[in-house]
Amino acid sequence: MDVLLLSRLQFAFTIAFHYIYPPLSIGLGVILVAVEAAWLRTGNPLFHQMARFWTRIFALTFAIGVATGIVMEFEFGTNWASYSRFVGDVFGSALAAEGIFAFFLESGFLAVLLFGWNKVGPRMHFFATCMVCLGAHFSAVWIVVANSWQQTPAGYHIVGEGLHARAEIIDFWAMVFNPSSMERLSHTLCGAWQAGAWLVVSVSAWYLLRRRHVQFAQRSMRVGLIAALIASLLQVATGHLSAHGVAKNQPAKLAAFEGHYATEPATLWLFGWVDQQQERVRFGIGLPRMLTFLVHNDFNTPVTGLREFQPEDRPPVGFVFQTYHAMVGIGMAMIGLAAFSMWLIWKKRFFRQRWLLQLLVFSVLGPQLANQFGWWSAEVGRQPWIVYGLLRTPVGLSRVVRAETVLISLIMFTLIYALLFAVFIFLMNEKIQHGPDDADLVPSGKLAGHKRHAAAHGVTRSLATIEQSDESRAG
Repeated sequence: MDVLLLSRLQFAFTIAFHYIYPPLSIGLGVILVAVEAAWLRTGNPLFHQMARFWTRIFALTFAIGVATGIVMEFEFGTNWASYSRFVGDVFGSALAAEGIFAFFLESGFLAVLLFGWNKVGPRMHFFATCMVCLGAHFSAVWIVVANSWQQTPAGYHIVGEGLHARAEIIDFWAMVFNPSSMERLSHTLCGAWQAGAWLVVSVSAWYLLRRRHVQFAQRSMRVGLIAALIASLLQVATGHLSAHGVAKNQPAKLAAFEGHYATEPATLWLFGWVDQQQERVRFGIGLPRMLTFLVHNDFNTPVTGLREFQPEDRPPVGFVFQTYHAMVGIGMAMIGLAAFSMWLIWKKRFFRQRWLLQLLVFSVLGPQLANQFGWWSAEVGRQPWIVYGLLRTPVGLSRVVRAETVLISLIMFTLIYALLFAVFIFLMNEKIQHGPDDADLVPSGKLAGHKRHAAAHGVTRSLATIEQSDESRAG
């Protein structure tokens, strides 16, 4: 058993499992701000009901995300002690900033968001919702900044030599705004917004198929699809900017993304299989010179190929090629699905398409898979460097950890995380099966004037009529 391989598998597994939940929290945070703002502006009790229901879903994903993220901090000190010593000054600054600007902000207002509906005014509650959403985004900012520094180090100098060498910050803002941080942050946030939006779409489609909470589901569907379409289009733009940065700062990674070996005008592959022995893409369909155009805005400038790098300095090309193209393919499919659904809504034909609603129930898996594939592409594409150009991955491994210990802990983590995921699915299913409460249709606090109550009771009666009609048809 190879301790390096086991340690990498363990960290990959724990971070991949953790990464299911923060994107959902960030995306749902945006949805909560949008629907609560709509409630304050219009007084429509459906928006109040939506805010209450999706807050419960947000709380569940937030709690599981916090629990699964703690493990990685310990892995830095156990499996990757040499790496932690090398990047400690950099990561210490970024993670301290996360604690100050993100964790305190998010956790400080979380109680008001969850339990303050009838204890503070509507505008104060909306402010708390905005702060929780902002805190979730700030958390992503500092995590991505720290990770991006590994991809494109800046604002540092090396102190010490050999095994005792470490990176020390000399320019904090150069570290924060390293060459890839803002491009990667924008791309990551767009993926998170899609994760939250498509969860809303998925649950709404499930309700519509079963003719439950119809008005709630229709309104949530519209909000979710609008957010999904905007985020998916922004994802293309931010992905293009990020690819430009990779071409400039990590040319070996870009070459691995496209299975590009010779330094020449490059093909943009739609799919294929990399033959690493023959150094070519087989069974593929591609657009000749299109990668050159996307990188250089012309069709003739050569793109750096993998042959410019020693074999030991190349990423695992086959794996990176497939995960990258899976991410792109899913992303384009989500754009098409969101655009087609919005077109049907505009034509007033959407809610009659049962086949489309059935497809949308599973749409929640799309951004989750794309986020995972994208993260794997970025991290494996950095190999064999754990800090690009400065520290190789084997050097970052702890010198006292044993393969047997890592294997046992990996098995334990797998069992515990499987149980935790089962609990998450069970609780999520309970909340979705229960659905939104009709009592939440009546706004409370200072906005609950006579007209607001009248509107709320009208919506409640209409919902009851719809449900009775549905039961009669079912009978």
